[in-house]
Amino acid sequence: MTHQNTVNIITILWGIAYSVEDVNNLYLMIDRNTSHPITFHLFSNESLPSLNPEIIQHPEPIMPIRPEYQGYAYRKEAGLCDNALGGLTGSRVFFFDLDVLIMNNLDDLFTYPQGDQFYIINDWHTNGDHVGQATCYSFVVGTLGFVKEAFAADPVPIVKRFGTASQEYLSSKVIEKFGKLHFWPEPWFQSFRFHCLPWGPLRHLLTPHKPKPGTKVLAFHGRPNISDALIGRWSEPNCRKEAKGWKKLYKACRPTPWINEYLPPSEGSKQI
Repeated sequence: MTHQNTVNIITILWGIAYSVEDVNNLYLMIDRNTSHPITFHLFSNESLPSLNPEIIQHPEPIMPIRPEYQGYAYRKEAGLCDNALGGLTGSRVFFFDLDVLIMNNLDDLFTYPQGDQFYIINDWHTNGDHVGQATCYSFVVGTLGFVKEAFAADPVPIVKRFGTASQEYLSSKVIEKFGKLHFWPEPWFQSFRFHCLPWGPLRHLLTPHKPKPGTKVLAFHGRPNISDALIGRWSEPNCRKEAKGWKKLYKACRPTPWINEYLPPSEGSKQI
């Protein structure tokens, strides 16, 4: 039985974009930035012999849909809404993407949610309050099953409407059911791409700056990812998203050594 103050963390891994090292790093970053005991749940169908033994691996929730839709990120935004997710029904969980740096103590974040409400980041790229950015969100398992059920029942019109924007689908279903989205306090989350990279061509000359003080989580959604930003490139040379032509004017990033301050050591204890 888990401690009454235990925080349930969830994440998901599939494909080749991220690795078991990214999973282990996320676990260590969260563990050293909270005074709460945590239980870390990974949902993945991969064989991961080097997974940190403190991490509990579960198979991905079954999504009975055609193979052509299996690769979409709906495996996260819809699949993890499973009502029986990892035996956690009735428990509040906190989802984190693997492309984040934990920069400050998370205790306030873990005690912020009220009741059974769903919490998410207010999307930095969208004006208004109708889209959540799914780098970090929290919900009570068993309250969002309708999101998965609707997608599994007929993904065709959903993908036709939202394309790959699965977080927009999740947001729309939550609003449809509960009337609104509840957002985390704005200062807690920043985007490396939107808040740290210099403007346009200046990215070739200036090192990205640290986010505002008080940032708890820095998201590296899209490009560049953490490893690319660390060494100063937009993407790996063989990546199909590598900048070409005029896009090289702004798809650039100088080496960003301060990232290393937040990546976990291979061994170590909590730093609160």
